[in-house]
Amino acid sequence: MISAVRLEAVAIERGGRVLFRDLSARLATGEAMAVTGANGAGKTSLLRAVAGLLRPLAGEVVFEGGDSPADARRYGCHLIGHLDGLKGARTAREELLFQCRWCGASDEAALAAAERLGLSRQLGLETRRLSAGQKRRLALARLIAAPRPLWLLDEPLAPVDLAGRALAAEIMTAHLQGGGLILAAVHDPLPIAARALALGA
Repeated sequence: MISAVRLEAVAIERGGRVLFRDLSARLATGEAMAVTGANGAGKTSLLRAVAGLLRPLAGEVVFEGGDSPADARRYGCHLIGHLDGLKGARTAREELLFQCRWCGASDEAALAAAERLGLSRQLGLETRRLSAGQKRRLALARLIAAPRPLWLLDEPLAPVDLAGRALAAEIMTAHLQGGGLILAAVHDPLPIAARALALGA
């Protein structure tokens, strides 16, 4: 169980260019951190490094709580990328069930998450027919269906309307109150209180 994540003098390189170096921070249970910076500053790359999809040029990502780094990432993290990663030819129901089963959730939990996010009426539609906000809510459904402590979110609310942002605030607040952690790359502020981590400042 992840109780905290530490960045220890992390440096990230992409395409032969160092995006940032000597980045240190700590995120503990019940906390949200908003990663800010200009386009190309390394926000997405930082999330990918925490998720284990990108090896830092220097430094280390440390998970506190007893699990090995591999187990912490495998069983303790959700990564929602900037792109929703949905198959356009599948129905929303098929895509939801596939993603949630992959994360270890039951079909009942997946459908309950869709209900919570106001998507029940859209489940029969092919995902390519959903609006951008609906696609994002479908991608976010597995956060609820398959609970994991660390949420890594890349521009999670960019296409979401005001009602969706209010709902996301409720869901994020409940996650933090339950001992979760949120690390989010953002341009717009999160709808909850969050510490800022500025790249390129």
